[in-house]
Amino acid sequence: MKLDRIQKAKEVLEPIISKTPIVHAGKIHENLYIKSENLQGTGAFKLRGAYFKLSNLSEEEKKKGVIAASAGNHAQGVAYSCMKMGIKGTIVMPKTAPLSKIEATRSYGVNVELQGDTFNDAYEYAKNLQEITGAVFIEPFNDEDVIAGQGTIGLEILEKMLDVDTVIVPIGGGGLISGIATAIKSIKPSCKVIGVQSENAPSMKRSLEEGKIIQLDSVNTIADGIAVKTPGTLTYEICKQYVDEVVTVNEEEIAAAILVLLEKMKMVAEGAGATSVAAAMFHKVDLENHKVVCVLSGGNIDVNLLSKIIDLGLIKTGRKAVINMDVVDKPGNLSRMIELISQTGANIISVNHNRIQNGILFNKCRVGLVIETNNQAHIQQVMDILEINGYTPHLIDHA
Repeated sequence: MKLDRIQKAKEVLEPIISKTPIVHAGKIHENLYIKSENLQGTGAFKLRGAYFKLSNLSEEEKKKGVIAASAGNHAQGVAYSCMKMGIKGTIVMPKTAPLSKIEATRSYGVNVELQGDTFNDAYEYAKNLQEITGAVFIEPFNDEDVIAGQGTIGLEILEKMLDVDTVIVPIGGGGLISGIATAIKSIKPSCKVIGVQSENAPSMKRSLEEGKIIQLDSVNTIADGIAVKTPGTLTYEICKQYVDEVVTVNEEEIAAAILVLLEKMKMVAEGAGATSVAAAMFHKVDLENHKVVCVLSGGNIDVNLLSKIIDLGLIKTGRKAVINMDVVDKPGNLSRMIELISQTGANIISVNHNRIQNGILFNKCRVGLVIETNNQAHIQQVMDILEINGYTPHLIDHA
């Protein structure tokens, strides 16, 4: 991959894409900035690579139509590009893809087929379908034109912030970071490019560590856009050359980043897009004395999952706590416990009073509480006042 190919992509994409802003995220950290690809026309960066790839097809290839496999964002990028160029398209998506992404893809006029439970399942089906139909397969990440299109983000970052010294990029199959890293390292080699993956889908991280491409047995993450079992052969080689480090974040950290972006930055991020910010928030990358840009790669989050993700984020950041305890079943004991909690300023959302659960002594009952708190220190204050007064509270790590 050469810089001139990315520069060519920039020229082609100029009238098509949005030059998304770089926003100072001072409410998260003074040294943090966000490249807001969630504001791209299709809600994610994938439009860049998809459009550039389709623009380079011959007229004969365009007449054959195209096929792609995607969990959502590549699907929308290809579908939008098909609509703009008048190309017939078929998109294969996993059955588990968010409904919002499925419907958004269909809205551009392509045929959508749902196959398998993971991206890899959909990919295998799409490849077989391509052999049968003779249509052109549009790779989601392992393609030079796709990578070049994504690399235009790197050019835009350096245009706006030449003094940036660290760029954090989500990794699924590796197309986004391959393009960005090629652009940045070609122009400013001193700038670090750090990749981030979900702990539950670390295919590129493990491949780089083991010195060969590996395939994960399974992937399961709220960051569905980067839930990829196997990185690309081309992207693996580029990452090996240009990426300085790959870190991981867990599900709670991703959820917390989504919540913080909503609350503090007024930005909607999907799980994959929020991983870069999660890496910065939870000290996976050093922010002190650096100028750091996080690529927020997309904002196409399924609203049906948003409330669950927010709950997970609230718990991770100490804004909500779930407490269980066994208490002596006698008049006034429950109200006394509630009064103790109210003294700390915590707000009780719900109380579950269970007298007949297995394993509970005849003179006790089990109480489950969900409370709103300010932070982890506030939760500890609640726990302390209950323990001092003879209760035995246990924190539960989920709502």
